[in-house]
Order: sequence, then C-alpha cells, then structure tokens
Amino acid sequence: MSAYALILDDHPLVARGVAEFLRARLPQLEVVVAGGADDLLRWVDERGTPAIALIDFWLAEGAAVGLIAQVRSHYPGTPIAVISGDDDPAVMEQARQAGAQGFIHKQAAPETFGVAVEALLSGQTWFTPSTLGSQPPRNRDLPVTPAELGLSARQGEILALVLQGLPNKRIALQLDIAESTVKEHVTGILERLRVRTRVEAITLLRGRRLELS
Repeated sequence: MSAYALILDDHPLVARGVAEFLRARLPQLEVVVAGGADDLLRWVDERGTPAIALIDFWLAEGAAVGLIAQVRSHYPGTPIAVISGDDDPAVMEQARQAGAQGFIHKQAAPETFGVAVEALLSGQTWFTPSTLGSQPPRNRDLPVTPAELGLSARQGEILALVLQGLPNKRIALQLDIAESTVKEHVTGILERLRVRTRVEAITLLRGRRLELS
C-alpha cells in the first residue's frame, strides 16, 4: 500500500484543514483522518503502519498520553507529532515522555508546520517551546473587553481560552468547572458574536486583544 499520513483530531474542521494542507504540501502522501482513538487503530489495522501520525493532545476522552505510548510501542518506526493549542510547557514534555518525536503548536505558521512534518519524516525531532504566552501584546492589536462584546466576565475567561485553541475539557479543568458548563458558555459566546464555530470566532477577533479585568 502507498505511504500515508494519519491525523487524529476530534475537531473535524481542524482535522480537515490539516489534511488539506498536507495533501498540498506532500502530494506523494495519502492523508487519512481519524476522529478518535478507536478510529485511529482501525485505520492502522486496515492500512498498515503510517509514514507519520499527527495526534491532537487533548481528545474528548482526555489527554492522549496513553494512546501516544500505545502507538509508539506497536509501531516504533512511525514518527509521532503531537499537535495542540495548549501553551502549558508540561504538555509538550508529557508528549515527549510518551514517545512523540515532535510537538507542533496549532498557532504555528503553515510554513513552520510543513517544515516540522518534513523534519519528522526525515528522522529528525521537532520540539520548539511555545512563546505565545510570553510575547507582549502587539501595538496593532486593538484592546476589547468582554463587556464590549456583550459577554459576562466568565464568558470572557472562557473566550480567552477558546482563542488559545483549548478544547472544552481543558478549559473545564483550568477553570475548575463542569465541561457541560463550558459547552453552554461556548454556545452562548458564539451566539453573542453571531458566528457558528470557534474558528469563525478566532477569525472575527483577529487583530483584537481580549482584556480581562
């Protein structure tokens, strides 16, 4: 069978975007998308060992540490790249310890993402610490408060984490609230911003700096 890249991300829009990018960048690779851990294992059973596996760190069932270790154990020749919107340095370190050869932040530039994948395919590693949270705000980013967006203070806190690319489960853990509560707030935020998806919300607020009191 032809070489293929396997993407695991339970956010369909993100997974589709990564897949389309890889197909354009590396046309010699087929690209398949898994929506969950079981789906990933089914693809491997059907297609054999992938040329590279890109696994989202935060899945609906929690951190993918165990799955990364499982893939590493059963398919030692497959380079694993963990992708995440999480800025916590511990996430990258956990991915490394679980057996991943690379960590790519979801806010990385497309060119950086492409170079990282090519490096992993050539047998190299790719661990670049994220500096997103340590950079000072850019002067051209206009400040905006939750109130100006018609949001409550709690919705503002959740929106700030959504803009970082964090999934509901991670937001719930960070704010110590129920995941169902996060989901309700996210729905309310999207309705207030008059957008349908998180990606549309991020696009809408590009060039704006959310300021929490």
